[in-house]
Amino acid sequence: MNIPVLLQHSYQHLLKGLLRTPFRRYHFTFPSSPYLGSGILCTQPFSSLGFHHTKWLLLSNGVKRKLCVQTTLKEHTEGLSDKEQRFVDKLYTGLIQGQRACLAEAITLIESTHNRKKELAQVLLQKVLAYHREQEQLNKGKPLAFRVGLSGPPGAGKSTFIEYFGKMLTERGHKVSVLAVDPSSCTSGGSLLGDKTRMTELSRDMNAYIRPSPTRGTLGGVTRTTNEAILLCEGGGYDIILIETVGVGQSEFAVADMVDMFVLLLPPAGGDELQGIKRGIIEMADLVAVTKSDGDLIVPARRIQAEYVSALKLLRKRSKVWRPKVIRISSRSGEGVTEMWDKMKEFQDLMLASGELTARRQKQQKVWMWNLIQESVLDHFRTHPMVREQIPLLEGRVLSGALSPGLAADLLLKAFKDRD
Repeated sequence: MNIPVLLQHSYQHLLKGLLRTPFRRYHFTFPSSPYLGSGILCTQPFSSLGFHHTKWLLLSNGVKRKLCVQTTLKEHTEGLSDKEQRFVDKLYTGLIQGQRACLAEAITLIESTHNRKKELAQVLLQKVLAYHREQEQLNKGKPLAFRVGLSGPPGAGKSTFIEYFGKMLTERGHKVSVLAVDPSSCTSGGSLLGDKTRMTELSRDMNAYIRPSPTRGTLGGVTRTTNEAILLCEGGGYDIILIETVGVGQSEFAVADMVDMFVLLLPPAGGDELQGIKRGIIEMADLVAVTKSDGDLIVPARRIQAEYVSALKLLRKRSKVWRPKVIRISSRSGEGVTEMWDKMKEFQDLMLASGELTARRQKQQKVWMWNLIQESVLDHFRTHPMVREQIPLLEGRVLSGALSPGLAADLLLKAFKDRD
């Protein structure tokens, strides 16, 4: 698998950083560079730098300067001990056999912040990704699962809807995985993880798997490892993946960059038509469902439905083949849920036939890659010895009023770039 790493720093700094990584075999491709020359093809080991079996390839037709690090699954696993290899193999084998315990343990592994466990998680993900590609090829290139993001404000009835909706899908022969994201406390850092307690029937269903996870400070209504968890669930044989976000506002729609279809759930008292035309989460929705449409709330639900139908006409279409729909549902009586599933299947069929679903997933892969790059670069910056040494001094000058926060940040970045 090719893992492109695009950085603006000099190659020298990057190579020194790579020396500290656990993987020792790389294939480097450098397009034309004034520092390295151009039009030269040279393949040789650089043992003096600490690399083993390293290849360098200089191309003369590169317009952009970029460094591509290519490594294989075999090279990834070379750094594992026998115990670690057996552990990864056990998780992988159990996962593709549909064992929920192995899926749970695999998601726990990818959520870990321990450096060595992060490395083991990447090895596992590479194996699952290779298996996933093989299965997609056997499925004539069609996606193995339908990924649906469910979002909405607090109290919209997301968990109650998933309980009813998930049971309906499992009764129809589907395997449903629910990734429920719970907010973390900004003071203690803890999470209640209580969404599963509202899905008592679904949690006992052997064709369903519910995994609550904390945000741990991640913005956008999802977790840092939601993409990885989706991949593992698909490797475990689940064909419907439901991602329930935290209770969100108008600007928290990161889940839209992870799923095939983004469904927005709104309570009947969700505001007037002006709320619908505010740019943000509304314009990202492929389907809007007004929940709790039963009893005394039927009339308000109908009014909100009509207002959002009108509001969505003013928004630019995200798809050439699909216009967002607004429907009413009740998780208590089940009214509208079957019709909602029919709309979701219609969306999937249209997007597959037009090729937009494939294009959307490819775009999401890029977003996923760049999110990881940003996270890794920021983590490397924060943990750099020079940065850790300068931060307390700059913080003191900011607190004293001697420096503005912006100037302090510029000074720190300049010192980081000028090191060595």
